[in-house]
Amino acid sequence: MARRSVLFSPGDEPAMLRKAGDTSADVVAFDLEDAVAPERKADARESVRSVLADPSFDPAAEVCVRVNPVGVAAAADVEAVFSDDAAAATVDSVMLPKVGDADDVRTLWRLLGERDLSVPVLALVESAAGVLHAEAIAEAAPTDALVFGAEDLAADLGATRTDEGTEVLYAREHAVLAASAAGVDAVDTVFTDIEDVAGLRDATAFATELGYDGKMAIHPGQVDPINEAFTPDAERIEWAQSVLAAKERADEEGRGVFRVDGEMVDAPLVAQAERVVERARAAGELS
Repeated sequence: MARRSVLFSPGDEPAMLRKAGDTSADVVAFDLEDAVAPERKADARESVRSVLADPSFDPAAEVCVRVNPVGVAAAADVEAVFSDDAAAATVDSVMLPKVGDADDVRTLWRLLGERDLSVPVLALVESAAGVLHAEAIAEAAPTDALVFGAEDLAADLGATRTDEGTEVLYAREHAVLAASAAGVDAVDTVFTDIEDVAGLRDATAFATELGYDGKMAIHPGQVDPINEAFTPDAERIEWAQSVLAAKERADEEGRGVFRVDGEMVDAPLVAQAERVVERARAAGELS
């Protein structure tokens, strides 16, 4: 299952929730947190529950609900949205924001368990504590993806956001390292300027270079550029398949190092080729 693009949709906008399911996003995240004003939380819960329970709502994407943080309103969100069996059955994952440590993930897991739900948790690290505990958060059994949030992190640190992003670069790298070590997906932060498509492409390309598996989106127009960046092109796929085919032949002959198109190939390049093929399959480019 690919998580190249994670598109947020405000929980108190039913029409937008339904439209999100018609985009090409890999994940549609119904947002009960930041996109909803405090006085609209109850309305948002009802809207999300209603859309999820509607038999006509049948998106191809992974359906995720971003609840409020543990200790704030996560329990109320779970109670209101997942008390409806039809709504609960439509949800594929739950995103938990402001995760400070692994106990936050386990607390949400317990709340979901009280509703007989065992969906994966996408843990959003967006504070100093969350970044510093990223390894334990990623390794927690319910965690299926580690999501990095630069905007809230900068606010927590008192840092000034810049176009270059150097103020959050260490944290951004630390999050992807923690996810990789735990064997879970790494999803990069949002790009806030929805008009700057070139900037989005540059930021997403950099995220792929860092090793991220996907990126969050706040507007449907951001989805296709993000998907394209995280989908290997035909030339890259052909290279990866050539490497893996040559590796198979080398194994049969007892050789550890071999050449592909004049390039010496060893274990790190084989791992890169395997990742390319894995991403291509997840994106539907390979069977």
